[in-house]
Amino acid sequence: MRIIREPEAAKATLLRRVPLELAEVSPPVRQRIKEVFGEELSPDEAVARIIHEVQIKGDSALLDYSRTIDGVELTRLEVSKEEVTEAYEAVAAELVQALALAAERVHSFHLAQRRHSQVDFENGLGILLHPLERAGLYVPGGTACYPSTVLMTAIPAKVAGVREVILTTPPGRDGSIPPPTLVAADLAKVDRIFKLGGAQAIAALALGTESVPKVDKICGPGNIFVTLAKKKVFGMVDIDGLHGPTETLLLADDSAEAKFLAADLLAQAEHDEAAAAILITTSSELAKEVAEEIERQLAQLERRDIAGESLKQKGGIVIVQDMEQAIELANYYAPEHLSLIVRNPWSYLGKIHHAGGIFVGMDSPEVLGDYVAGPSHVMPTGGTARFFSVLGLGDFLKASSLVALDSEALKALGPAAAAIARAEGLTAHARAVEMRLKLAEEKED
Repeated sequence: MRIIREPEAAKATLLRRVPLELAEVSPPVRQRIKEVFGEELSPDEAVARIIHEVQIKGDSALLDYSRTIDGVELTRLEVSKEEVTEAYEAVAAELVQALALAAERVHSFHLAQRRHSQVDFENGLGILLHPLERAGLYVPGGTACYPSTVLMTAIPAKVAGVREVILTTPPGRDGSIPPPTLVAADLAKVDRIFKLGGAQAIAALALGTESVPKVDKICGPGNIFVTLAKKKVFGMVDIDGLHGPTETLLLADDSAEAKFLAADLLAQAEHDEAAAAILITTSSELAKEVAEEIERQLAQLERRDIAGESLKQKGGIVIVQDMEQAIELANYYAPEHLSLIVRNPWSYLGKIHHAGGIFVGMDSPEVLGDYVAGPSHVMPTGGTARFFSVLGLGDFLKASSLVALDSEALKALGPAAAAIARAEGLTAHARAVEMRLKLAEEKED
């Protein structure tokens, strides 16, 4: 694992951000694009082609792309109730119980946020909060199944009061959805589930087809094709953010234990080859120990090839002079996940300004946040934590301002409104207020 000793060198390499459209894709991905489309296209061009085809051909395009991209022949896009029932029979009771526990904690956390989001009506002014009517959720598939992502996206939507929650997730070659994913969807009270992955799923949710209803907002993480598609359909629908490959940044001093740091980095790296797992530390000795520990633990992993490639491409260790320098680099990188594994971590919390989720202390590993802590694990990636937030209740609510002033407020505020309107050359605006002011004066006389 590479070790970098200069902060500026880290910024130029390991911590460097590349725009999504310019991100490098592997030769196998480039070859796959050529096989599907018959010509060399960038991921951005391929996504544009998919969205256009779905817009024109609807379900026909979805079935074609399921065959050519996912390698599966489908006759029906929607998951049946029978498939959900059968999923329970295929999932161990222990896992069902674990998913139920996670669901309860995610629900409780967001229910508390709902109580805190109530806005009072005062002095004739207030905010009315309305849940979205229909939300579309994307849950990744491919090299792993993610029932946890189902819970982390669907439950906040349901707590917010969304009328209909639609879920899309890629099917396997046999046309089935992993049973744990279906069980999680049932526990989270998802309304409808579709066997769709990739950019075509995003296009279907944004545009609507004969089978897939158009939604108001699309939420959830995905690969580069999913993320590019979300970016392109923004405006037709809302999106929660641009969630690319996952990333974690550990800040550690010499009080941390190398074996735990290595385990946390590998837990992130095993997601996929584009995942980023980075350690910033004030200790040269700890950096060396972590690098050695990673090699030992990596050899024992089932997904060692994926984790190893991730660490090779995006992983690394940065050695800094002190924690102030470490935090400066953390804010520069704006990671999806940031772990504070240092002495007195709370003393540094106020200095961290850009992070999707912050995990404080050795007993709060990111893995707990991934599954059972409570807050959603759908967080901003690619440096977008500078302006995006973790997925939450607010993503499924929209606000209407409420203005219900009385005559006294009209008299107090009307002259100023009329003056500003006339300064802008909008005399009809001014008259609409002045007519009311005149009527109020006549009534008083």
